[in-house]
Amino acid sequence: MKKRRDIKHFRDLDVYKLAFDSAMQIFTITKLFPAEERYSMVDQIRRSSRSVCSNLAEGWRKRAYKAVFKNKLTDSMQEASETQCWLEFAESCSYLNKDQFRELDNEYERIIAMLNGMEKQAGKFCFKSGTKS
Repeated sequence: MKKRRDIKHFRDLDVYKLAFDSAMQIFTITKLFPAEERYSMVDQIRRSSRSVCSNLAEGWRKRAYKAVFKNKLTDSMQEASETQCWLEFAESCSYLNKDQFRELDNEYERIIAMLNGMEKQAGKFCFKSGTKS
């Protein structure tokens, strides 16, 4: 992981890059889902996978408030877990094969672990009282 001073933007975070790439994979894969899933499973899995990124971005801008930053990281982890649930449904419905499911599920396990690590070390990412960098 990059040192905090090397991270100028949420887009510099490795976890953001992985979550964004995973959400884009899901976007591409879900184009092939049946039409009857368009307003249920497709919308939900796309929303939750994108929310991992958006909550992380929101939290990054709230680093002056450690508790808020940690809360947004928790929200991001919850969205990642929801995405895993939708992936499991997609695999059970045969919209994903086992390899696609395993790859994406493993990516979300990694994302959750990275977010959890950030939450545990939130002080390293947050501003010291009255300073912003």
